[in-house]
Amino acid sequence: MLRKITFGLLWLGFVSYAFLFAPPEQPDTFELIKNLSTGNWQGINPLIISLFNIMGIWPFIYSAVVFVDGRGQKIPAWPFATGAFALGAFTLLPYLALREPNEKFVGEKNLFLKILDSRILGILLTIGAALLLASGLQGDWDNFVQQWQSSRFIHVMSLDFVMLSLLFPTLLGDDMTRRGWQNNQLFWLFAMPLFGALIYLCVRPPVDIEIKKESIQL
Repeated sequence: MLRKITFGLLWLGFVSYAFLFAPPEQPDTFELIKNLSTGNWQGINPLIISLFNIMGIWPFIYSAVVFVDGRGQKIPAWPFATGAFALGAFTLLPYLALREPNEKFVGEKNLFLKILDSRILGILLTIGAALLLASGLQGDWDNFVQQWQSSRFIHVMSLDFVMLSLLFPTLLGDDMTRRGWQNNQLFWLFAMPLFGALIYLCVRPPVDIEIKKESIQL
């Protein structure tokens, strides 16, 4: 119950801050989002381009864990995982508040889960994130700080990145246990922001069918 209350309060605080205390919305925000989404990046700080696209990688990382975790939950995982592609931690926090600890995978993996469970997905996401990070490092940090202080979109997107980085370890322990992998030192490696999670997706063992069958018998 304490865990549920903690995540619930964290969600409420995050939402309240984003709408009540973050910097004001700028008139060109919609145009900026449209240009970022369509690849019209001329004149946009590479740091913002990199951050925006990395925020598209995080939902894939969470999907690779949440859809497997959701198989044993009373609530469906797909609305929260899907919503994360648009709203990030704003939709993932309610899932974390409502879910129960789940160290077993029940049933068979369909094609969708096999794709999410594939190391190939982790490798592709890691390559994409590395390229985006390398590109972003060429950006103007002074300009980014200025926009972070004045633009609600940039400000909240940055905090969303931090939130997603901090929340991933709350799902990591159960996912490692489902795969028969219980090494505390590895846990802290995989808990590192962004690339720890990406490394985990690249090297984690797949959910084993035999383990699932034993879980069903239990």
